[in-house]
Amino acid sequence: MRKLIAGINMTLDGFCDHTAIIPDDEIHEHYTDLLRNAGAILFGRITYQLMAYWQTVVDNPTGNKAEDEFAVVIDSIPKVVFSHTLKNTAWESAKLANRAIEEEVLDLKQQPGKDILVGSRSLIIQLMKRNFIDEYQICIHPVIAGKGLPLFENIHDRTTLKLIKTKTFGSGAVTFYYEP
Repeated sequence: MRKLIAGINMTLDGFCDHTAIIPDDEIHEHYTDLLRNAGAILFGRITYQLMAYWQTVVDNPTGNKAEDEFAVVIDSIPKVVFSHTLKNTAWESAKLANRAIEEEVLDLKQQPGKDILVGSRSLIIQLMKRNFIDEYQICIHPVIAGKGLPLFENIHDRTTLKLIKTKTFGSGAVTFYYEP
């Protein structure tokens, strides 16, 4: 069975806000490697629409090797988008989920292939409540945002995680790898 990995960036004060952090080349390379070793990524509508930015980088490279490679890799990975409002996806490698999250994720986990990533805060919360996540990779950036959307919002049950490793970046960001 494929593993479901929740990977997300957040600020030191616990908020998920892509505008509050500025990933450097080392962070982009880290996520490029993570995507290369995955068979699919799950997105909610908001994150999917934010990540669509990388399509423009594929068409018009920035000249920054790390960003351009990330764009190519994220462009090619199969994406499953959970949305009640989107009617279609403009990204060739993306498809809309047409079943309930439980059915879609359980089916994906049963298929052969590489691990599945989930990179949307809302989906991480939903999948965590269903005990579907096999590993958390939480990258905490040395930024205090002061406001935003907390990662573990509306989690009412105690969840104990086991730290399996850490990775420290030159920027001061640290990825914590946990298993339930």
